[in-house]
Amino acid sequence: MITKERPIITGERAVTAEGGFNPSWQRHNVEYKLAARFLPDGEIVDIGCGVGHGCEHLAPRPSVGVDIVPDVLAGQPRPTVVADMRALPFPSGRFAGAISVHAIEHVPDPERAAAEMHRVLAPGGVAAVWTPNRLTFGIPDEIIDPYHYVEFAPDELQQLLAEIFDRVELYGLFASERYMRIHIRERRRLRRLLALDPLALRRAIPRTLRQRLYDWQLSRARAQPDPDAAAIREHDFFLASERLHECLDVLAVCHK
Repeated sequence: MITKERPIITGERAVTAEGGFNPSWQRHNVEYKLAARFLPDGEIVDIGCGVGHGCEHLAPRPSVGVDIVPDVLAGQPRPTVVADMRALPFPSGRFAGAISVHAIEHVPDPERAAAEMHRVLAPGGVAAVWTPNRLTFGIPDEIIDPYHYVEFAPDELQQLLAEIFDRVELYGLFASERYMRIHIRERRRLRRLLALDPLALRRAIPRTLRQRLYDWQLSRARAQPDPDAAAIREHDFFLASERLHECLDVLAVCHK
């Protein structure tokens, strides 16, 4: 059960910097910091905000956190709203900016989420959308993460958002060698697990059960003491606009 003191740790949500979870925590946190430089002054809506671990990087702008899971919003130092990102309970044109960090891949119809983001922005507003790069996350030709309905290569994200926003700029998140060693190690572990299921019977398992198995496996692996993981910090990540097919995550800066 999720509690106000400690939201449930799943393989998907970054809710703690403890143990092997630290690299994901640092990665998500720095993405708020990097995206904030593109956001205008004024009120920001943080869509799919989770526990709000990056909201301090939006300051001094006021922000509103939105998530579909009520308990992850408890205790955040700002207004929060329980809502589906495809049906935001705000008037059109309310916000100067929007940010969404690893959320758009969690709905089966991401075009609706993007359209809602566009709707609640004021004219001239900017949305910063982060999502994993399908080409480097898991395996490129199959969605392994059971919490993801869709995953994007950089050009696929560009195509989706360019149909809704006036202008879209793409950037990529890259990482230090020490982070990449951890990333490569986790991908190899994933491939070893998939090799145990050569007939891909996993695809017949109901999504909710796959989510529980995914949480168990990843949380178990990351609960082990790992000095390499504990050493990762924000400065292990950087933003670039070239070689996007190799990036870890894609940032789309969308102008209304």
